Amino acid sequence: MIFNHFHDAYLYTLAEVYHKPQFYNQPRGNRSREVLNYTYGIESPIERICYVPERKTNIIFNFAEALWYLSGSNNLDFIHYYASNMSKYSADGRTLTGTAYGPKLFAYGDKRLNQWERIKEVLREDPDSKRAFLSIFDASEVLQLENIDVSCTIGLQFFIREGQLYMSSYMRANDAYRGMLSDVFSFTFLQELMATELGIEVGKYYHNVASVHIYETDYVQTKTVLSKAKQIGTVPAYPFPPMPLKDNRSDLQVVFEYEQQLRQGTITLKPVDIDRLDIDDYWKQVILLFAVYQSIQQKKVIDHTLYQKLIPLYQMLVQQKWESYFSIIMEEM
Repeated sequence: MIFNHFHDAYLYTLAEVYHKPQFYNQPRGNRSREVLNYTYGIESPIERICYVPERKTNIIFNFAEALWYLSGSNNLDFIHYYASNMSKYSADGRTLTGTAYGPKLFAYGDKRLNQWERIKEVLREDPDSKRAFLSIFDASEVLQLENIDVSCTIGLQFFIREGQLYMSSYMRANDAYRGMLSDVFSFTFLQELMATELGIEVGKYYHNVASVHIYETDYVQTKTVLSKAKQIGTVPAYPFPPMPLKDNRSDLQVVFEYEQQLRQGTITLKPVDIDRLDIDDYWKQVILLFAVYQSIQQKKVIDHTLYQKLIPLYQMLVQQKWESYFSIIMEEM
């Protein structure tokens, strides 16, 4: 199946796995519904989110996870700040192994291979190449039940076809309700970033999963999302902003610096501070999201001055995710 946006692909997948499961099973004791060998494509990978309000898409975590990968870090403290439940996957309380894709991208194996730069070289040397494969799953990972953090993603493959960058992801397993939401966001974000570094347009994205499943703990939420989706149709309320058509690496470094300082609490930012940054507006919006999140984490409120500077799409997503905080804002206005 080919869909225009991830929104459509996500809802279709939820319905297929929930209503037409191929198997009922309970890996590691967790009851689930499962479909094997599942594939779909997305015409416009930039449209990488679900718009159903009841799904409460966490746009801040989505950007944080993609940037965590791009930072090359496996440190728990980075991603734990945005999703505290990630700590349960860490064996030593400090790092993550299977879940942390960054080291696989930029320092793979004993040779610490920078796969990101290598596949760029492959595609520049031979634009028609079928060798631009980025490995994530490591055969040395412990597969026994003692290890809760095994890489779900086998790898990502890039193709230049008719002047556009196509990408295929290959996953051994994907949680349709939870994991797919953040995985497709991160993978298509990487696809778009690679396209800007190669100076070409973004082509289609293909999602290939050996085992796509929904756990019993998410059955009620799945039914709610599918029910509410019928009321909003398939057209996104606002388009997702495209990444600047340039080499974004210098802007990304600024984002990394400010993300770390906001996360560690060494700075606070006002809208004027972000406006003054010498980076594209696209990346200023990402820093704004992290600044909004700092106010949520530290003060348990939404900083209204920062929130008002977000583009309408991000405002909508933040309000959907942290709906209870906005009653406080309305009382203060």
